[in-house]
Amino acid sequence: MTVLALAVNPAPAAAADTAVVPPSEGYVVAAVVDGETLRLRDDRLLRLAAILPPTGPEPLADAARAALADAVGRPLLLEFGPRRTDRHGRLLAQAWLAAADGAKQAWLQEMLLARGLARVASTEDTRLLVPELLRLEAEARRSGRGLWADPAYRVRAPDDLGDVLDSFQIVEGRVLTAALVRGGGYLNFGADYKTDFTLSFSRESLRSLQERGVDFKSLQGVRVRARGWLRWFNGPLIDVTHPEQIEVLE
Repeated sequence: MTVLALAVNPAPAAAADTAVVPPSEGYVVAAVVDGETLRLRDDRLLRLAAILPPTGPEPLADAARAALADAVGRPLLLEFGPRRTDRHGRLLAQAWLAAADGAKQAWLQEMLLARGLARVASTEDTRLLVPELLRLEAEARRSGRGLWADPAYRVRAPDDLGDVLDSFQIVEGRVLTAALVRGGGYLNFGADYKTDFTLSFSRESLRSLQERGVDFKSLQGVRVRARGWLRWFNGPLIDVTHPEQIEVLE
């Protein structure tokens, strides 16, 4: 199976909004809160961008937290996208352990994804390096590492979503119809759009697809893998806010 990811690295204009912050600015890890959150010595919290490890009572949450233990006491190199904090005020960045000379060492997101201890979960503001993150996730999934050995984290079919609403899911299936309605778009995976799985696109996300050279209507009949938070609106639905949420499978 060939995968054509709609994920691409940001265009030069977007890339110019990112910044690598040297470890001399004080980003030293004091403690691991959970698999996605580190407490720094200045008491700020850092959230690892664009990934979703298990947390709380979820399976493998302890393993994800333990995987970051070597970061305690170490300085970090942080790479921010256009948004530097999340809605809870936590720093939001790609993070590397820093060597004594300031060079990048272990990439924390890579560490978790390669061990199967996280899924890629980008947003409009955390799209940096998503193609590489997806590759790391796919390798772990093919090898059945970590959470990919647990059926709770399986890639689901469009008709296998009834009991997982209000959760982050990866869904794989063939698009039956691609409909443009009042400036938005809908990829429908069943004959009844009022009950079957749908991907919903805003006017802005349709524009992002066009900027990637993707004709929305061309996705009709294509098998895709999509990811995001699943909600109910005329059936199970994922809102697509940026192209990196979708991979085209050929």
